[in-house]
Amino acid sequence: MSFAQYMDIALYDESIGFYATNGRAGRRGDFLTSPEVGPLFGALLARRLDEEWFALGSPDTFVVVEFGAGPGTLARSIAFAAPECARALRYLMVERSAEQRAAHADHLEGWLGDLDAAGVDSFVRGVGPGPQFASSPNAPYGITGVVLANELLDNLAFDIVRHDGAGNFERLDVGHAEDGLEFVVVPTEVPTPLESVLSSAAPGEWMPLQVHATQWLAAAIDRVDRGVVIAIDYGATTAEIAARPEMGWLRTFAGQERGGHPLDDPGTCDITTDVAVDQLGTIARPSVLTTQRQFLERLGIVQLVEEGRQVWAEKASAPDVAALRARSRIGEAEALLEPGGLGDFVVLEWTV
Repeated sequence: MSFAQYMDIALYDESIGFYATNGRAGRRGDFLTSPEVGPLFGALLARRLDEEWFALGSPDTFVVVEFGAGPGTLARSIAFAAPECARALRYLMVERSAEQRAAHADHLEGWLGDLDAAGVDSFVRGVGPGPQFASSPNAPYGITGVVLANELLDNLAFDIVRHDGAGNFERLDVGHAEDGLEFVVVPTEVPTPLESVLSSAAPGEWMPLQVHATQWLAAAIDRVDRGVVIAIDYGATTAEIAARPEMGWLRTFAGQERGGHPLDDPGTCDITTDVAVDQLGTIARPSVLTTQRQFLERLGIVQLVEEGRQVWAEKASAPDVAALRARSRIGEAEALLEPGGLGDFVVLEWTV
């Protein structure tokens, strides 16, 4: 089978898939994403939602569809931040794993349940009072609002390909060996819109072919009548990714540690790679391409940290919960803005 087929099974199969069984983001999980650093990230995303709500004319129904919602951490942080758009907010957490969707009701007021396709359609077309939250494996079309994906695209199944400089491509498939699974090199063709982008990499270098990510983007844009698609992830150009020695862009994670070979013990680790921003660009050129550091600074992270410092200084002698949360902003901001880490993530937006 292709590596993309293998990866989809290893991550999402209902019986053995990493995310369908025990895989989790969070400090007690397998890896840390920006929402799990603390509530500061969600507070800043809430500001971005307010910007879009106002830009759209403050509609009575403002839909946010978060793909790859995991256990719902980002939604809870946004709810806690109480954005101005809350009275109009219909927030749908789209998550493929039933195991992860089961956690969405925890600590989230206004949760209306795990919805089927018909329920999703009714949910996103309802009118106040908000905020209201729901979960589903299904996503709607025709929304006014925001499609959001934080660290989703790196987990969408991808193939591994290379070219010889003369227009010929090879692919790594997954086959059986005496002691498990192994990579097998086979000739392949690549989609025409992606061929020139892939050819920008040096001949002979393996790189990810992210057809599923480009298909997701095309569908996400199509789902929005008015609004914006926002994707946040670690990313680079295809040529930059391919240039990393020994396929260093192909990574696994488990228990907060880098894992082993992706073909070892399928279903026991996360499999991920950088998002090839130029492959996404074959669908539509982003209206915004920036780093997470620049994105959060524009939304006022420095201001929120300074407010936190002041609250802590006033209450340090007898701190309450609010003071402890305020102090936490300092460490959270350092992690969210860290060079070489979360701060260098790319933020891409497509205005519809």
